[in-house]
Amino acid sequence: MAVRQRGRPRSFDREAALETATLAFWEHGYEATSVADLTRAMGIAPPSLYAAFGNKEALFAEVVEVYGRTYGDFVRRALKEEPTALGALGRVLREAAREYTEPGRPTGCLTLLAATGCTTSSAEAEEVLRARRAATVAAFERRIGAGVADGELPPDTDAATLARCVVGMMQGLSQQARDGATREQLAAVAAAAERMWPVPDGGSPPEAGAAPSADPA
Repeated sequence: MAVRQRGRPRSFDREAALETATLAFWEHGYEATSVADLTRAMGIAPPSLYAAFGNKEALFAEVVEVYGRTYGDFVRRALKEEPTALGALGRVLREAAREYTEPGRPTGCLTLLAATGCTTSSAEAEEVLRARRAATVAAFERRIGAGVADGELPPDTDAATLARCVVGMMQGLSQQARDGATREQLAAVAAAAERMWPVPDGGSPPEAGAAPSADPA
């Protein structure tokens, strides 16, 4: 007598499917990536996608979380590991130049590019991305505020505005990478940005005069 197995065996690797979906959304954006595109790339049927992830919107939200923990984690690491605010912001830009041009994967940043072409029908996906970008601005603002409190930055530094400037620079690097700018070109832009940081009277930017690195550690 045949023994009936409990439950339905998964016909695909969920983590591998998430990675495939991440690359698809990253390359083409949310709106242009259809469920048919996703299931074709994953090698699964639509019912399997819905059973595993709920729907396209829920899948995308999970993709954004995964991206933040993996490809985009360089931002968190820089803010945590660098001893100064300016050092952290400079490292973020230098590493963005590297990450946004890494061979073998889409250029630019998923959270900065995936909303391109979004319509009112994809408002949920846009909100996911907006929240992620707002969290990055807030993290930069907190780090800059700590730099002001420590005397690293002038007391009149506008932390909120500087944080948005850095995110704006990241957006520019991301779009330039998508337009074909090289790692070296983006590294030079990052170095130029560092030379414009605000510093206390008589101070100097961190590592002033250092040659820009195309492949920061």
